[in-house]
Amino acid sequence: CWIPNGEPEEVLVHGFAHLGQGKAIPYGTYDMVRDREMVNVGVSLDTGEFAVESIRRWWRLVGRRVYPRAERFLICADAGVSNGNRLRVWKLHLQTLVSAIGIPITVCYYPPGTSKWNKIEHRLFSLISMNWRGKPLVSYETVVSLIGGTRPRSGLKVKALLDKCDCEAGRQVSDQQMKDLHLRGHSFHPDWNYTLSPN
Repeated sequence: CWIPNGEPEEVLVHGFAHLGQGKAIPYGTYDMVRDREMVNVGVSLDTGEFAVESIRRWWRLVGRRVYPRAERFLICADAGVSNGNRLRVWKLHLQTLVSAIGIPITVCYYPPGTSKWNKIEHRLFSLISMNWRGKPLVSYETVVSLIGGTRPRSGLKVKALLDKCDCEAGRQVSDQQMKDLHLRGHSFHPDWNYTLSPN
């Protein structure tokens, strides 16, 4: 980013993980009806547990208040690292959430290679990239404030929160745990489209 002469903040040419505070992992939840975003910024790993925790936080802080009579909801997922259609941990934690809130959740994935069709990419993450262009991401506070300060002309509002949950990688989910899920695959591509119902 070109800036006027003065006192620019000096940074290294490349980011090196061992010199940083840690990772900042943004997981966005976009409410298309209300045109509102919530970004949960994790500090450990991009896992299925973290993805579900991000959705749980959205429901607890926003969703249940603005949709008190919700009978079900839909997640359009891009099959990323943490919410991939083959990830057992994602499905196991999502089942726990579904049972806790008592509302079925349907998950539909964008086909492989089309993740940029996801509305959240166009409505949020591209704008965040423009908002923090040229600003060194030197702390979690900087990351959260820059994401939360994203204000496009369209009226979209963004809320950003830091999530210090220490998510565990490599957790194994047994075949029996998978069989115990209340998961119904849809007739069209059941591997990409399914509904989890409360226990």
